Amino acid sequence: MNTHASVVVIGGGVMGTSIAYHLARAGVRDVVLVERDELASGSTSKAAGGVRAQFSDELNIQLGARSLQAFARFGLELGHDIGLHRVGYLFLLSTPEEVAGFETSVRLQNSLGVPSRMIDPAEAQRLSPLIGTDGLLAAAFSPDDGHCTPESVVHGYASAARAYGARILRHNDVTGIEVHGDRITAVTTSIGRITTETVICAAGPWSRAIGAMVGVDLPVVPLRRQVAVTEPVGGLPPDLPMTIDFTTSLYFHSEGPGLLLGMSDPDERPGFATDTHDRWIPRLAAAMERRAPALLDLRRTGGWAGLYEVTPDHNALIGEATSVSRFLYATGFSGHGFLQGPAVGEVVRDLYLGRVPFVDVSPLSAGRFAADAPRPEANRV
Repeated sequence: MNTHASVVVIGGGVMGTSIAYHLARAGVRDVVLVERDELASGSTSKAAGGVRAQFSDELNIQLGARSLQAFARFGLELGHDIGLHRVGYLFLLSTPEEVAGFETSVRLQNSLGVPSRMIDPAEAQRLSPLIGTDGLLAAAFSPDDGHCTPESVVHGYASAARAYGARILRHNDVTGIEVHGDRITAVTTSIGRITTETVICAAGPWSRAIGAMVGVDLPVVPLRRQVAVTEPVGGLPPDLPMTIDFTTSLYFHSEGPGLLLGMSDPDERPGFATDTHDRWIPRLAAAMERRAPALLDLRRTGGWAGLYEVTPDHNALIGEATSVSRFLYATGFSGHGFLQGPAVGEVVRDLYLGRVPFVDVSPLSAGRFAADAPRPEANRV
């Protein structure tokens, strides 16, 4: 294969397909997306599917809110049912510091049009009956948030991108990026060479290796996260929110007749392993006993492991390199990439076209670390 592209997008998850769709819809010709496996086979297919705008960082609030609007229109505009359930996100808060932090976040969210609010433990339990309230001080809730099916979003974007003329090359490894002087000239792959002057890295946990091909440091570290699925649970309210015990990071939401649940594992070491193990179960059980003891009686019927793409400040890398011409990137979302995919696709389209995006993402440039200007996100799961 020898071919030409105006833009080569690397990565076939939600970020890459969203970017390809937005570029092609804007009239960019010869958009080529390269994916080494199947679409959505990386981090996207392993995501819990949560969508929200409840963040502490103004940029993340805006990206989340914009994406929520796009998810709501998805079926009508792209013709794909993504299983969107706008049942809300419920953050359970057990320390005065957590309460104070979320009160500040809610004020910022409200100023940006997000209808989040602080609620008392009794209302939190009415919304999410499986929780216990011992030691619970307050909660934060926004009814606009929820969850949907990640793979459906990816295939919806991919199908629409193809309809607008984009090409998607699956089972195709990127093996190198050719640079002449400070200009990209081609992308080499396992099935051939693609001449191009523009590369967009949306490779998730594998982004650091892509950036290194052009001498750009994308400080992204892969970290395994696991989720479990339970047997059917009788009597679940149809509008059970995504419920998160912020102290332990235990979370759960409805998944068919049962629950999908998970939490972070502080003992997990960085790496690309995605096999499942039970070393996290004792900590998971302890978190359940503390905040949602009803979950302890449920039998696990399945589960999987996937990779977070973590940066030093747990916030995204979005921008364009200055050391080489036309290398753009959208990666390192540290657990909130799926939910920001629609908005980030718009932003990267505008960066490529030289337009002013709806939000200034320059503080999320990868260069912020060299400039000692990290931008930490506090409301992460």
